[in-house]
Amino acid sequence: MAMTIRPITTQDRSAWERLWQAYLVFYQSSLEATQTDRTWQRLNDVEFNLHGLLAVDGDDVVGMTHYLFHASSWTDLPYCYLQDLYVDEQRRGQGIARALIDAVIQAARAYPAQRVYWLTQEDNRTARLLYDKVATPTGFVQYRVAPLS
Repeated sequence: MAMTIRPITTQDRSAWERLWQAYLVFYQSSLEATQTDRTWQRLNDVEFNLHGLLAVDGDDVVGMTHYLFHASSWTDLPYCYLQDLYVDEQRRGQGIARALIDAVIQAARAYPAQRVYWLTQEDNRTARLLYDKVATPTGFVQYRVAPLS
């Protein structure tokens, strides 16, 4: 059976959460269980602007991505922000991340959006090898003021 990319459904909670928790560990982060619950609810709320896709190989969920659309002061069309992307460590190097990125690009074209963009850590060399093939680095540096509460 070939790998497919499909939208997250309410039946995917345990598979999604396994990848979500691994993603947080990868970035040396943690979140309260209430935030994980909130994110899951948002991904499954058609009224909320957070979308999720899963990479599925047979019965195995092997990758996930989240994305959203937002207005831009620079263009008439919105931008698509690919916020989260994670592939199971055992399945990396098989084209799964690229397939997930391509699926987000297709969703952005259909929306329609002006561009798709994302962030990664400077030292995430493995991911950047792929990103440099599918997108153009901007040269911008992110700054952050947080928390605000």
